[in-house]
This record gives sequence, structure tokens and C-alpha cells, in this order.
Amino acid sequence: MKKGFLIAGLVCFTASTFSQAPAAKKMQPYSAANRTVKVYVTEKESAKRLFPAGELKFETEAQPPETETVVFVDPAQKFQTMLGIGGALTDAVAETFYKLPKDKQTELLNAYYNKTTGIGFTLARTNIQSCDFSSSSYSYVSNSDKSLSTFDVSHDKQYRIPFIKAATAVAGGKLTMFVSPWSPPAFMKDNNDVLHGGKLKPEFAQSWANFYIKFIKEYEKLGIPIWGLSVQNEPMATQKWESCKYTAEEERDFVKNYLGPTLWKQGMKAKKLIVWDHNRDLLYQRASTILEDPAAAKYVWGIGFHWYETWTGAGQNFENTRLTHAAFPDKNLIFTEGCVEKFDFARLDDWALGERYGLSMINDFNAGTVGWTDWNILLDEKGGPNHVGNFCFAPVHADTRTGKLLYTNSYYYIGHFSKYIQPGAKRIAASASRDKLLTTAYQNPNGSIAVVVMNRTDEKIEYSLWIKGKAAKTTSEPHSIATLVMQ
Repeated sequence: MKKGFLIAGLVCFTASTFSQAPAAKKMQPYSAANRTVKVYVTEKESAKRLFPAGELKFETEAQPPETETVVFVDPAQKFQTMLGIGGALTDAVAETFYKLPKDKQTELLNAYYNKTTGIGFTLARTNIQSCDFSSSSYSYVSNSDKSLSTFDVSHDKQYRIPFIKAATAVAGGKLTMFVSPWSPPAFMKDNNDVLHGGKLKPEFAQSWANFYIKFIKEYEKLGIPIWGLSVQNEPMATQKWESCKYTAEEERDFVKNYLGPTLWKQGMKAKKLIVWDHNRDLLYQRASTILEDPAAAKYVWGIGFHWYETWTGAGQNFENTRLTHAAFPDKNLIFTEGCVEKFDFARLDDWALGERYGLSMINDFNAGTVGWTDWNILLDEKGGPNHVGNFCFAPVHADTRTGKLLYTNSYYYIGHFSKYIQPGAKRIAASASRDKLLTTAYQNPNGSIAVVVMNRTDEKIEYSLWIKGKAAKTTSEPHSIATLVMQ
């Protein structure tokens, strides 16, 4: 035993008193040697949809030639953690679902939520009160009930709540669910209308904050856990459907003075609060206004965004997403809604539908986004039901006239991410040497790596997947998307 000496009643030890702590175990660099790559493809000019297209082998290639197209992947460089990928479970989705024959209901649930035979959705969103994708406007409280004593979600028990439970069961008993309001009750707004924008009256701010709590408690009492919530769907839009407007300062102050404190006081500090929930075009301005106020920012988990800025001719604005992540890296980015608008039954096979999803998902993930939520997972043959005629595309449509399910290529494009990138996966460095290919990559909790490669061109492109001196050669067909999986 080592000996010490006394100083002022304390036993002191020399440097040799204790044996040296063992050195930290050195992480072994990732090696692609002896690994195989399983390839899954969806291609425009074939019937291949999430099709297992064989395996690739790595060969030594210390320096890729400059003349070749290469997708570089570096597992040592890790970024954000994947929360999940999924879609919205609205009134329209549930109502359409229950118009299907039983066997088609089972098919749809498995197509989306089965982790083996489907595309493994794990994230979900639903509406608080009615939205445009409801058959009519409705409220959970009687007119002028500021105290919310009449609060009742019975409307949702007919279709939406049973459907959410059915989807959750097929997903393995868990869906990460967040909820969003489209409008407060009419009596709480300055236009006395749930439609056409309007603003929350200041005297109803606390009552409206209490409304979120009531909704969460009721849904959880009915067996639907709520992971998070957004403050307001599209708070800068005056829509002909349910809508309510907030400036950035108004949303900040509502979070700071009412919704945030109410969540915490009601034991819901763990619920993830999402601000903005609108397009990328004003994303940075909105985030900076709210998050630069520490009293508001402490309540905020993240910033939600949509892709509809193309309505205004503003483009996709992926740079705004990157900038927001760089400026506020301690907050999360989550894509909360997107779909292709102006439904046309004749366009169900349009390849541009899926490519819009692939373009957005790759760019959003590479910009730091942690979760990606599609809009309605199912709509009917008219792109509804929708009580204001705002008909849109979904990845899957039900033809209620025939009882058939119609899968657009959007379903398969989303599946190239959701099926192979698991919650908890870490995004890793991935980059293509030619901009004709788009790519992102993740390392899953089980160690497997999934690399998504998308080709929007009319060209057949030969390329190599290159990892730390090892290269596997393959080909990207015109207008295709592939997921390359390494165990």
C-alpha cells in the first residue's frame, strides 16, 4: 500500500500513490474492407420500386481519379441525430381510411408503419380542432366558453383517434406524435371567425394556452401520448380555411408569457415546443426574433418549417435552413409539413412528385434537420376530403369508388429514407463530386450505414461509393433514387 503524509490533518498522497488510470480506448476508424453494400432502387424507366438491386463489393482505391464521379462518405464526421420520419394523421386521412375495405386498411397500415414490409414511419402530426383537411369546421368548446368547461374531443373519437391507435399498434406501439392548431375558437379571435386569418384577442391568451393543455391531457387519457406541439400552423397566412396570424414578436410573447409557462406549470416541461411551423422563406427572421429573447427561447425545443414558399415565387430556400441551424445550433429544426398542391388525378404517375420529396429531404437533412413530416399520408381520389376545396396530393390515394389504393412515387421516395434510416441515427459526412447527384448518409444505432443517392437528370451516371480508401462502383439510372446499406 502506498504511504501518504499529513498536512493540517489531511492525508496527502504523492503522485505515485495511485496507479495510473487506464488510457481511454482508442476508437477504431471505420473500415469498408470486407463489407458488402446492399442496394435498393426506385427508377422512373422501370417497374423497380424500393427494389433490391443486388450487392456491391469494395476494392482498394487510395485516390479517386478526378475524371470519375464519386460519392464520398466519412463516418468519422457526425452531425445531428435523427428523430424520425413520418406524416400527418388528419381527419381527412382517417375518414378516407374507414371508407376502404378491411383488407386495404390492413395493407395501408402495413405499407406505412410496418418496419419490415413497409417503410417504417415513426413520426406523426395531428390537428388540434379542425383544419382544411377536415370535412367541416368544428370546435372542442361551446361558443364563448372562456373557462373551457365544455371542452370535449368526442368529434375525434369517430375516426381520427381509432385510426391513430391502429397506426401506432402497427408501428410497434409507439409513434412520436406532435400536434398543431390551425385556429383558436372563433370567439377568441378579432375577426370572430376560425377561417380567414384574424388574430388571437389578448384577453383570451391564457384561455388559449390552457386549450393546448386540455387537448394533450384528453388525448393522453385516451391512450395517445403527445411528444410535442407547435404554437400555430402557418402563422403568417390568411387562408380561406382555419388560420390565425402572429407576427414574430406576437408569437414570441405568447410563448414567453402564456404557452411556455403554462406547459411548465402543468407538468409538461418535457413536451417539445415548436415555433414558426411555416415556410423556409421567413425561417431565419422568425427564429432570430424568438430565440434571441432568452425568456422565450428557454421554452422552445425547435423551429418547424414547410416548403410552400414556392407559392410566392421565393424558391426552395434551403440556404435559410442552413443559416438558421448555424446561428442556433442548440435548437432543433423539424420539417413539419409539405405536399404537392392542386390535385389532378391524371398526375398520379408524375415522376416530379417523388423528386420534389427527394430534393427537399436530402437538402433539409444536410442542413441539420432532425425530423421530417409529410402532410396527409392518405387522401381520396379527389385529393380530399377538404371542406374548402384545397385538394392536394398524398403519397397514397384511395379510390373510394373501387376500394383500391394508388401509390404515387412519392411514397417510394420517402421510403428510401424512412425504411433505412432509424430514429437515433447520426448523420455522417456525404458529398458527391458532381452536382448531378444528390446525397445524404446516416449511421444507424446498430452500426449500419445508409447512403441515399438521387439522380434528377436524364443521364445514366456511373459512380463510386468511396469510404476511406475503399471504393464500390455502381450506376445511377436517369431519374432514380437509391439507398446503399452497409452492415
